[in-house]
Amino acid sequence: MKLPRDLSGVELAKLLRKFGYEITRQSGSHMRVTSRHKGVAHHVTIPAHSELKVGTLGEVLGEVAHYLEMERNELVKSLFAQ
Repeated sequence: MKLPRDLSGVELAKLLRKFGYEITRQSGSHMRVTSRHKGVAHHVTIPAHSELKVGTLGEVLGEVAHYLEMERNELVKSLFAQ
């Protein structure tokens, strides 16, 4: 499944709520989201840009998938499949 090309950082943060991520702080144009889904805190920094670059989105999703111990494609499907 292809990654969306017009996803904002705020939209991604909202989608990640499904896995327990919440915005814990914002500094300038970056947000820090944190999840304790697996019992250990996991922090990810997301740019608060109006459109995330595909590479940046891929990196964030890769970090989240690694923390959740799932394949990145599986995570992409659960977040973006309609």
